[in-house]
Amino acid sequence: MVYISDDIKKLLDLTDLVLLDIKHIDDKKCKDLVGKSNKLELEFAKYLSNKNIPIWIRQVIIPGITDEVEDLLKLKDFISTLKSVQKVELLPYHDMGKYKWKNLNCKYELENIRPANEEDIEKAKKVLGIS
Repeated sequence: MVYISDDIKKLLDLTDLVLLDIKHIDDKKCKDLVGKSNKLELEFAKYLSNKNIPIWIRQVIIPGITDEVEDLLKLKDFISTLKSVQKVELLPYHDMGKYKWKNLNCKYELENIRPANEEDIEKAKKVLGIS
């Protein structure tokens, strides 16, 4: 179970809605993508659900990374275990912030990934069963 401080619990008591980004449903792929496990964010989602705090799940669709059918089905299964999800929002990946990485002399890890298009989003919606 995820640790929630008393201050965060008080804040959540006053919260009408939580927008929760799930970077990747697969823990290993999440670590590869962002350098961290997804365990805390998934446990937090369960905590919010158990407290009946409304949630919007947000997933960035990155072609070849977060749009694999198997992973989307795992995401769908996970979401189905949460009782307070009001909306699932799919956000198309874009590379508009790439210049920031270059200005910082940092490698842009998604250099060869194309931005997501409407077809990518529609495919993911179909797998997730959302409109």
